[in-house]
Amino acid sequence: MADQNQNIPADAPTRAVILARGLGTRMRRADDTAQLDEQQAQVAASGVKALIDVGRPFLDYVISVLADAGVTELCLVIGPEHDMLREYAARVTGGRVRVTTAIQAEPRGTADAVAAARDFAGDQRVIVLNSDNYYPRAALTALAAAPGSALVGFERAALVQSSNIPADRIRAFALVAADAEGHLRDIVEKPDDETLAAYGEDAPVSMNAWLFTPAIFDACERIEPSVRGELEIIDAVRLLVEEGETFTVVPAAVGVLDMSSRGDVAAVQQALAGIEVAL
Repeated sequence: MADQNQNIPADAPTRAVILARGLGTRMRRADDTAQLDEQQAQVAASGVKALIDVGRPFLDYVISVLADAGVTELCLVIGPEHDMLREYAARVTGGRVRVTTAIQAEPRGTADAVAAARDFAGDQRVIVLNSDNYYPRAALTALAAAPGSALVGFERAALVQSSNIPADRIRAFALVAADAEGHLRDIVEKPDDETLAAYGEDAPVSMNAWLFTPAIFDACERIEPSVRGELEIIDAVRLLVEEGETFTVVPAAVGVLDMSSRGDVAAVQQALAGIEVAL
């Protein structure tokens, strides 16, 4: 695999955090139209969507592509009840990536989940991703090559064309506003029609592919709960931007695979068929 890493900068981050504490409400919901085998249905019912078998556990693909992008240490943020994920981490660690876990005691939001990985991150920059998305290597490598803090700004048309995500769902994704230098100005969650029209069809969207400096952890501690009653990572990012932290918006004209519901399993399995995995 050395040849795959030849274009990775020497100062690129080698640590990544995968947020796997989500309750998987959509995945647990019964769906008679989804053709799942017994094992897939059992894992789906548990809500641990990252471990659904799509040829092999979905997380295998996520970890393998992170390793291709230069990651050597990985932390899964899980709940105290997630024995399956704890056992998975112990089983796969020791190959290309050392895999550990951090506990988010209660589901208090994405910023609280990121904060749970503070000890793992230490003084290093870390890539932070969702556990139910497969991001292509090109996007992760470009993210890792960015200076300081960054996020991937995904091209909407490419997501519609190359993802398994319906266009109406992509329309509701957070919009990314960047300045002329490509630095983040703001993120608009669940934009209405007026906002979409103002930003234009070419405005990139966020799918929670982040690169953080250690400053993110203090920011996570200083924000207040959102109107949903959760500590949101976007609010921590906004706080840092207001205080002068520069976030580079990394453009990516690629698709992302989403494993949110049982209806996604077949499409994800088909899209990942033939993808080489090396853990």
